[in-house]
Amino acid sequence: MNVTLRRRTKGLKSSLYLDFYHKGKRQFEYLQLYLYVPPENGKLTKAQNEENKTTLALADSIRAKRLLEVQNGIYGFQDHGKLKGSFLRYMENMTQKRISNMGNYGNWDSALKHLKNFVKTDVTFSQIDKKWLNDFKEYLVNSAQTPAEQPLAQNSASSYFNKVRAALKQAFRDGIIQRNPADEITGIKITESEREFLTLSELQDLAKTDCEIPILKQAFLFSALTGLRWSDINKMTWAEVQHSAEMGYYIRFTQKKTKGTETQPISDQAFSLLGERCVPSSRVFTGLKYSAWHNLRLQQWVMTAKITKSITFHCARHTYATLQLTLGTDIYTVSKLLGHKDLKTTQIYAKIIDDKKKQAANKITL
Repeated sequence: MNVTLRRRTKGLKSSLYLDFYHKGKRQFEYLQLYLYVPPENGKLTKAQNEENKTTLALADSIRAKRLLEVQNGIYGFQDHGKLKGSFLRYMENMTQKRISNMGNYGNWDSALKHLKNFVKTDVTFSQIDKKWLNDFKEYLVNSAQTPAEQPLAQNSASSYFNKVRAALKQAFRDGIIQRNPADEITGIKITESEREFLTLSELQDLAKTDCEIPILKQAFLFSALTGLRWSDINKMTWAEVQHSAEMGYYIRFTQKKTKGTETQPISDQAFSLLGERCVPSSRVFTGLKYSAWHNLRLQQWVMTAKITKSITFHCARHTYATLQLTLGTDIYTVSKLLGHKDLKTTQIYAKIIDDKKKQAANKITL
């Protein structure tokens, strides 16, 4: 049995795939990983070369894993039928492909962890039917827990279930299954989630409270003072932190989510959270990471500040939006500060403020 990593070049990119060869039969697995190809009479940039090295290392790790799986009878080679292949390994592969986008990767990784808890050992494609999917859905809704040992929020359960459905849909496209059992199953209904945020006094209390991970505290408070997403804060380099006599300090960056180029003014206090300036290419928040463990430490920091709300990193952005509106900034300006393309997205925060006003009005009775 040979499992060989190969590439197919078209234009300025090469597609990587695995070539399985066994007893005169051949099978391919396209990894959806790509390498940059030097232009004619030209060279790749340093960044492109580094990305190629990272991609090749990932592809080779998948190749090594596949070889072990074939040898152990886990990965379904054509001789044994594709349906005998491991769905768990397939999900792992799909999750790994999203590692360049940490927010998306984190969601897939969480879905994978719950899938592993549910199946305990492994599950093949042939074992996945309507009953199995309904059982998994019931597990997510009624039994699955967060790292803090709390029941999953319904929207989280819905998201994780949809990741499994997406994997099965891709397996159908790949020709591994002839019929997608997920087509017969309804998803978990999404509820209108409450956008949790901190009040100004709560944010001030949090700023006075020590956090086990100082860089996490700095990044969270910076988000609350600027409205920037985790993904943009995590990748921020010192080259993006700029200053002018007219604008003061500001961040000039490309949003990772929308790909739009933004110029975001920041306060002197927000700038002070960045620490000592380093070389332009270095990350500002060195050591900042996204994981269930870090999310748990964030919640513990919030609890130490005697705040009982369930807070995630994204709540810092919600806090920025709601405080801006509460303090009188007009909704159009807030929309621009948040980088929203549609004013309707920002209006969700205005609705939160209106609801809070109504609750406050109803507190006084005669």
